[in-house]
Amino acid sequence: MAVSMKSLGIDRLTVEEKLKLVDEIWASIDEETDALPLTDAQREEIERRLREHEADPEAALPWDEVKARLVGHLKG
Repeated sequence: MAVSMKSLGIDRLTVEEKLKLVDEIWASIDEETDALPLTDAQREEIERRLREHEADPEAALPWDEVKARLVGHLKG
């Protein structure tokens, strides 16, 4: 059976539950990043973004704030 949102029951989760699941999945991927080497283009993009952030750190939003805004937007 192919893995899908429906086969895993994800389609029955609320938006908030789905966001929590996405957060958990990202965290698990973060733990395994050494297994996924970056291309030169990806490394350059990361370095560019880091320089941009260091030049203006106030332009960034904390992840919790981004999630809260998204949830608020989706709830109407």
